Amino acid sequence: MYLNDLLNEKKMSKYRLSKESGVPQTTIIDICSRKARIEKCSADTIYRIAKALDVSMESLIEEEMQDYTPQPRRGSFEVYKSSVCHLVKDKGDIDFVIDTLSSDEVRRLYNRRWYAEAFYLLAMVDYISRENNIPICGNYNDIRMQRLPDIVYPASVMLLDAAMQTDIHRKECMNNAIPEFLKFNIVENEVRNVC
Repeated sequence: MYLNDLLNEKKMSKYRLSKESGVPQTTIIDICSRKARIEKCSADTIYRIAKALDVSMESLIEEEMQDYTPQPRRGSFEVYKSSVCHLVKDKGDIDFVIDTLSSDEVRRLYNRRWYAEAFYLLAMVDYISRENNIPICGNYNDIRMQRLPDIVYPASVMLLDAAMQTDIHRKECMNNAIPEFLKFNIVENEVRNVC
């Protein structure tokens, strides 16, 4: 960690830094051991440490901030599916497949453990590839061997069956499911009819 390096470079102990900065020794120890993150400390604490070490405040937190990348927020799966369908409609089949494969978004989603989204996107690529007689990209064969543990139906179908206290709509949806999606335990039968 940068603070430990600075202390070694300046031949200063944590105790001495605490005395010269006025920051409690436990805080200094927590920062050095990564129990506390310096960029999360108050501006006053960072200022005092920087002044005692004769460095800028920015230089103290710079290394930590380089490691910080905000995590994307995961939305609803239904919204994600709708977004993908609209993307296909807006870009067209071929451009959608090219952009998706070149961005490696399937792998990124899978590595993030957003399996439903990764499988849905890959299923869409495979479906469009079949529809347009495009060879299947082999980069995701390891992912193609996976599937969701439970079958995922469209929310509208689940609500309809719940309201009618039946499973008729789920059965009908399953019978008309697109094979590329069903392979991942995602029941999807209409991806082209978006407004």
